Amino acid sequence: MSNHSSVDLSNEQLNLQFDLGPASSYDRLAFTHAPSWLASKASPLFTIVVDGQTITARTGGVVFRQAATADSGGTRSFELHFADPSRGLEITHHVVVYAGTALFETWQTVRNTSAGAMQITRLDSIALDLVPDSYELLFYTSGWGSEFDLVRVPIAEMALLETRHGRSSKGQHPWFALVRPDGGILSASVAWSGNWTFRFAPNGAGGTALSGGLHDWEFSYELAPGATIESPPVALVLGEQGDLNTISTQYARVGRRHWYPDNARARQVPVEWNHWWPYEDRFIDEQVFRANVDVAARMGVEVCTLDAGWFGPIAADSHWYDYRGDWATVNTARFPSGIRALAEYVHERGMAFGIWCEIEALGQHAQLAEQHPAFVATRNGERLGYVCFGNPATQEWAFATLSRLISEHGADWIKLDFNLDPQAGCDRIDHGHGVGDGLYAHYQGYYQTLERLRARYPEVTLENCSSGGLRIDLGMLRHTIPTFLSDPDWPAHGLQLIWGASTMMAPNAWLHWGYSEWINGHPPQQFNPRDPQLKAHQLDYYVRIGMLGAFGLSQKLPDLPAWVAERYTAHIALYRETLRRFVREADFYRLTDQPRRDGGSRWAAFQYTLPDDSEHVIAAFRLPDGEPARTLTLYRLDPEREYTLFWLQTERVERRHGAALIADGLRIDDLPEQGSALVLLR
Repeated sequence: MSNHSSVDLSNEQLNLQFDLGPASSYDRLAFTHAPSWLASKASPLFTIVVDGQTITARTGGVVFRQAATADSGGTRSFELHFADPSRGLEITHHVVVYAGTALFETWQTVRNTSAGAMQITRLDSIALDLVPDSYELLFYTSGWGSEFDLVRVPIAEMALLETRHGRSSKGQHPWFALVRPDGGILSASVAWSGNWTFRFAPNGAGGTALSGGLHDWEFSYELAPGATIESPPVALVLGEQGDLNTISTQYARVGRRHWYPDNARARQVPVEWNHWWPYEDRFIDEQVFRANVDVAARMGVEVCTLDAGWFGPIAADSHWYDYRGDWATVNTARFPSGIRALAEYVHERGMAFGIWCEIEALGQHAQLAEQHPAFVATRNGERLGYVCFGNPATQEWAFATLSRLISEHGADWIKLDFNLDPQAGCDRIDHGHGVGDGLYAHYQGYYQTLERLRARYPEVTLENCSSGGLRIDLGMLRHTIPTFLSDPDWPAHGLQLIWGASTMMAPNAWLHWGYSEWINGHPPQQFNPRDPQLKAHQLDYYVRIGMLGAFGLSQKLPDLPAWVAERYTAHIALYRETLRRFVREADFYRLTDQPRRDGGSRWAAFQYTLPDDSEHVIAAFRLPDGEPARTLTLYRLDPEREYTLFWLQTERVERRHGAALIADGLRIDDLPEQGSALVLLR
């Protein structure tokens, strides 16, 4: 511990310097030798509102005490300690820099050193003054079945990004990128699963004041004497050349090394089958599930997941949504042998058993509300449809319930869903939280429960799902893997999702199913594997989209035509033997603009490159109305090497010199619409 006039946290990618003393601030933030993003010595470091007063590092009475740095496990941590004796506050500004990247995280902790309680109503994790420039702002809007819609606007047209739905990626995804005219990129993403915000406000000097993290909407926290509150981390990463690949590869590398949960199955990236879309809860039962398991084993599937429909009253016609919360009751009308017998059936065939559970939710007919009324989240006396994890008793119940799914039912994989919007959250005061911090307490309690579960059962997979992809964030990614991208999975939608999701996470962190057969009426979901007009190239196109990350499928496996089942089996073998090594380890590059559900690029192409640049895989897709040919510019090729190109699942092999590939690109001109190619370069 020591006092400094300045601190330099720079590395080979990042130029990050702090000026310390009476006017402590970020002094320089830049990518390698590029211009700084910051107005010199102007950033306020933090912004909090306490008892109605806005406090920054420059507020009168706030004094710098000391700085501390520590190096550990590929990170360098930095703490700036401030005190405000007149108000009875201690504020610590935290920074963690990740080695070999231009990515760092920042957040605050606030401690009450006074004799009385105080109200915290705003607690930003970042507060930066950016130099004047003509910034373009990139962000994603999001809704059910419409996740990852990219928007590009001048920063002057968008003063605020946020969600107030209580789920991190409902409305907008918790990510943005600012692009300067010189191609410099500043991206940020908040590691929080509830309400968040990023503000872009004129700072009076022609620049932009960037602030945000935890949303201040409807938020208040009573900080008791001696108590501490911590804001969620915000990750910031710098890139160049206007190329989002220069930031997304850093998000992915840091995620794999430092954030994502790790166990043997996460490293395996198994192929999953889930019963949901062709059966839902209406047509699933023990015999149907077992019949699918038999086929899945022959096809090479590695995880079989029982989705909703297994719990609640003993009735063949019960509806899953109404009875969420009654996890202790198995619907033996559908599963007369119980869930453990089903798990053992899966295990006997060499596969892992997965089960769905919406542990936070409370269905309108669930007995849980009567059995444990203290668990119920309410606002203004009205039930919100979930149980509040801000209540320690709820956490204990949830931990015991999820533990039973593992110890009694034999689950190796739990799909954790959340199908509602908590909005501002619970305002009960008998849970241990206050009127204004129920949602904050809920997510802190949920994270703690997940960590406790992973500590007891380290080899169990915890999958993140929320009405598909409505709670995708760097906070949840630290506690669960994989993350489900979206409920719908029709091809153009899937390619749009993967393009967007890959700007903030690695391929092994997402799960997407290749074009499922649905029994409900969602118009774009038209796949019928028994359609006599279905062509092999179309099936390949559909399945390969799911193979770009963690790979799953939701089909009536026993009903597949023989040729379709054989084709699925071949794709699963290719994924297991060749592709998933790249999904697990490789850097991922987008080679086209974003394909869109309603337009955008009509080709999609992606490149995987192993860390040592020794091998690459190119995945290319020609969408409907795509031009007949596309030339792809590839990354990280060696101009001195001779490459062999294997066009996978074909007989085509060719040799190309690295210099020629760099100069001419890879031209693909033989795909029909809804055609695809997988090319291995080594």
